[in-house]
Amino acid sequence: MNRLSITLGLSLLSSLAISAQSVDYSVVSVKEESGINFTKITNDNDAVCMPEVRRRASGCEWFSNRILGISVDGNDIAFVAERNNSTNIFIKDLTKQGGAIQRTHRQHVVDFNYSPDGKYICFSEINGKTTQLYQTDAKNGYVCRQITSGAQDYSPIYSNDMSQVFFARSEANSTSIWSHNIKDNFLSTYTIGMNPFPLSDNKSVICARSNDEGRSEIWRVNVETGIEECIVTDGMRSFTSPVVSPDGNWILFVGSNKLDNGTRNGYSNTDLFVCHLDGSQLTQLTYHAADDISPAWSRDGQYIYFISQRGSVTGVANIWRMNFNQK
Repeated sequence: MNRLSITLGLSLLSSLAISAQSVDYSVVSVKEESGINFTKITNDNDAVCMPEVRRRASGCEWFSNRILGISVDGNDIAFVAERNNSTNIFIKDLTKQGGAIQRTHRQHVVDFNYSPDGKYICFSEINGKTTQLYQTDAKNGYVCRQITSGAQDYSPIYSNDMSQVFFARSEANSTSIWSHNIKDNFLSTYTIGMNPFPLSDNKSVICARSNDEGRSEIWRVNVETGIEECIVTDGMRSFTSPVVSPDGNWILFVGSNKLDNGTRNGYSNTDLFVCHLDGSQLTQLTYHAADDISPAWSRDGQYIYFISQRGSVTGVANIWRMNFNQK
């Protein structure tokens, strides 16, 4: 299994592991997911990276960076895959059956996002002891423009007007939301958090943030006024990787879930959740014992793409698509 195990976004501390041997990955769906159609998009040869999930008695922690993206025209899906001892961005045509085309030729790409106009891809890459941001053409050539240097920067995402690239920067024991001004290269820092997702008003970002108990929550931050609002929190769960639907009505994100697998502590995994932009109508979408992770919306908002080991006897991760029926 190609497991993306970079210790970024969350502090994945060594802890008591909960055995996954009793988990049946082979089934495609479970009864709680009735009414949802699941379609496998990739195959095992695509070598899709599986974000690391670490389990312990009190729950689980996971690599929360986004490693899936849909092209602006909706025809292609991009993902991080491991081949030849390196991780890179590959692109697969959703309208055809065939292999994926390698888009970057780097050593250790961590995560990425398309620009709103579809012309560029911004990604982070590990370089020695630092993780730096780069921009490259989404379709042609392999020339990369370096955006940041000398720090631990990841989770890049463009503002909707493409004036800035928001990202997360890890420093000592904290992670903060920053931005890079594309015109003048000016860097700004805003607030504690990770996995930034800018809203269409170009004034606010949705992000994940750890609370004092170590559980991650979903927050909304106005980067102009500094007003911060906790949207989603739970006394037993963590939530990360928020992405807003194309119509701006829903936030899709990853949450932890504990299943009863017959052991004393149960088995913790990751599932997909949604809520409205104000945090109302919180709904769990997936219930499979596999880890459903790194979600992305289709461009029309009718489908959700994500990575999961579901449907695999051996637990190999692939990209799956599910329909979204919430009103």
